[in-house]
Amino acid sequence: MFTGIITDVGTVLEAEQRGDLRARIGTSYDVSGIDIGASIACNGVCLTVVALGQSPENWFDVEISAESVAKTNIGTQGNDWHVGRRINLERALKIGDELGGHIVSGHVDSVAEIITMKDEGDSTRFTFLAPEAFAKFIAQKGSVTLNGTSLTVNDVDGCSFGVNIIPHTKDVTTWGAAKVGDMVNLEIDTMARYVARLQEFST
Repeated sequence: MFTGIITDVGTVLEAEQRGDLRARIGTSYDVSGIDIGASIACNGVCLTVVALGQSPENWFDVEISAESVAKTNIGTQGNDWHVGRRINLERALKIGDELGGHIVSGHVDSVAEIITMKDEGDSTRFTFLAPEAFAKFIAQKGSVTLNGTSLTVNDVDGCSFGVNIIPHTKDVTTWGAAKVGDMVNLEIDTMARYVARLQEFST
């Protein structure tokens, strides 16, 4: 489990198709404190560490299934994981850690497209277009995870929704380099999913 609070921005150092896709990600994390088999959210996708190293910089390897590639922006949905691609990272939640965002599983549901960006003071209002199948789970003032970042929904209009991203978030994540047309990983709030499911049985 994760919280959607980004703690590092990594860089794709290598990406190779070996049946599944295998990627090497450079990080500022101390890899001596990471175990093989540990989970790290990479742009919101929960991936398992299969190798570690420290030459010439700290790195870890992950293997990514075809299912994950197909449903996320790792593959052909835009913004694929080419060498040099920067990605948001978060290590798995530990008992006693501060829960600063919301409960995030790292199981990406789909991708959403950035359709507008507008500066509002020092912050930027992003508007996204979500797939119709998942738009019903997104509610005003609710939580949503985009590229691994826990964000609050400000408004909803059909399949589009808006969030404001503050300067600090843009500085410490990849959001500072985002642009209209980018496809971002979308994970809907788990509680919203269960509420919608319960409503199906009550009608």
